[in-house]
Amino acid sequence: MERRDAVRRAGAVVLVVNLALVAGKGAVWAWTGSLAVGSEAVNSLADLAYSLVLVAGLYLTTQPPDERHPHGHERIEPFVSLVVALGVFAAGALVLRSAVATVLGGSYGAVTGPLPAGVLVVGGVAKFGLYRYCRAVGERHGSPAMVATALDNRADVLTAGAALAGVLGAAAGVPVLDPLAAGVVALGICYAGVDIVRDNVDYLVGGAPPEELREAILSRAIEHPQVHGAHDVIAHYVGPEVDVSLHVEVEGDLTLGEAHEIESAVAEAVGAVDQVDDVFVHVDPRELGEWKEPSGSGPGLAEPPGRAAPGDRRERD
Repeated sequence: MERRDAVRRAGAVVLVVNLALVAGKGAVWAWTGSLAVGSEAVNSLADLAYSLVLVAGLYLTTQPPDERHPHGHERIEPFVSLVVALGVFAAGALVLRSAVATVLGGSYGAVTGPLPAGVLVVGGVAKFGLYRYCRAVGERHGSPAMVATALDNRADVLTAGAALAGVLGAAAGVPVLDPLAAGVVALGICYAGVDIVRDNVDYLVGGAPPEELREAILSRAIEHPQVHGAHDVIAHYVGPEVDVSLHVEVEGDLTLGEAHEIESAVAEAVGAVDQVDDVFVHVDPRELGEWKEPSGSGPGLAEPPGRAAPGDRRERD
């Protein structure tokens, strides 16, 4: 399945499931008055709100390239993820405020009947299924918005468990556990928001990709039989994708046409690495010895963000 269809379908699934959970939890909350269930209903309502943003955002990010956006629209996704995080923080703050006010006011009551526990178990199972599904889609198709959604759903599994413990404790004769569980749910919701922000900041500020990806880039660059070394490798995120620039060392007596063929082949090989988008290759005559391994602690030793460390410079034997 194409990336566009896969992420759009996943967004629609998340929207439908969250809509069902809001209806179910809201009805049980109104019927029983359980604050723990109410906190989960508010959490699901926030999930529903960001699901709408997610579906709209994924529609935009999967549009084909055009004159104004020649590289496509995937770079919108980190912003969609941050909107998700804002909704998560708002839900967490609302639930925490309600829980603290209830505990301090002593206005909690006993929770009875199987409905509160039942709806929380169903919600937890549904959220676990969404977590596995969204994470698989996000990782397979390189979608930070879907990965962010998966992390939120993983946190929802834990908060549903905390809410369930509170409901069972209240039913057993300790009613204060119901609002206390709501407070734990609120903290879990906020932690999910922090997780989402942390995972998407690098996409927005041009952070360096993981070391394994830089290693893969260097390895691809020196696979070409006429490339004797690679240096000055700079890789950084532009949205969820990685742009790469690097220098390769070749024999200095090659013709311009031969050097161009090598440059094109290296760019194609590096561009085939997962997550890599644009690749810029500069061809150096190896005889010039332009790259020197730094020594000492003088100026010029600092490397720009995303640049491979001096030790990552590769030469062919």
